[in-house]
Amino acid sequence: MLSDLRTRGEKALGLFLTNGFPEPERTLSLLRAIDEGGADFVELGMPFSDPLAEGLPIQRSSERALRQGVTLADALRTAAAFRETSDTPLILMGYINPIFHYGPEQFCRDAARSGVDGLILPDLPPEERAIIEAPACNAGLDLIFLIAPNTPDARMAEIDRLATGFVYAVSITGLTGSGLGKAEAVETYLAHARQIVTRNPLLVGFGIRTHDDAVRLSAHTDGVIVGSALIQYIEGLWDQSALSLDERFEQIRLFASELKHGSACATTSTNAP
Repeated sequence: MLSDLRTRGEKALGLFLTNGFPEPERTLSLLRAIDEGGADFVELGMPFSDPLAEGLPIQRSSERALRQGVTLADALRTAAAFRETSDTPLILMGYINPIFHYGPEQFCRDAARSGVDGLILPDLPPEERAIIEAPACNAGLDLIFLIAPNTPDARMAEIDRLATGFVYAVSITGLTGSGLGKAEAVETYLAHARQIVTRNPLLVGFGIRTHDDAVRLSAHTDGVIVGSALIQYIEGLWDQSALSLDERFEQIRLFASELKHGSACATTSTNAP
């Protein structure tokens, strides 16, 4: 999925957006805006009533989408519509319970037909992967697993062996949107994980808010993933009633571009994602 970027030595930027947020009819336009802003891949969140890995911003976005009747099938329709105009990799992120009720084999087939490239399921440990591994493999979907600062080395190596697409390094032992914590500790953890995760690209997420954050953490990884900061930025834009939809979408494009490249006056960095 990210092999071309890795070959060129370019760092990847992934952006997360909850399907149906802030309004079901706006998600697709927002996906296109972050795509145009320079995202190297997109994570589309499948709203769930108990998103245990998520902090308040993404919890709010999920609750907002569910109140508006958004379903798992809607995420697949959004993915298919996005794929009509873009070949940017698209990953679905969510929880196993709705997929279990949908039917893992049918879900994976439908996801692949909708143009989805992979799955991230934070509540599915590798030991329980059998429920989704074969259906995902048969449908050609990558299955991405997570590591954290308290993951033992042997488990990191096993996750690297089992994952496809990339390994998702959670920057903290906490929830999304919690902040990065002590810089030295995070960087030491990522440098160590980089030595162990050698089969797959290693991407880091949780707490990344700025281009400077992205540059610093991508020094030891193949790229970064930003979610809560984007959700909060969209919330702020939707609170500004004076802005037109076009102005809001343009601000989102600029937000993605600045995460990827820095501001227009920023000094260019060879480590920039």
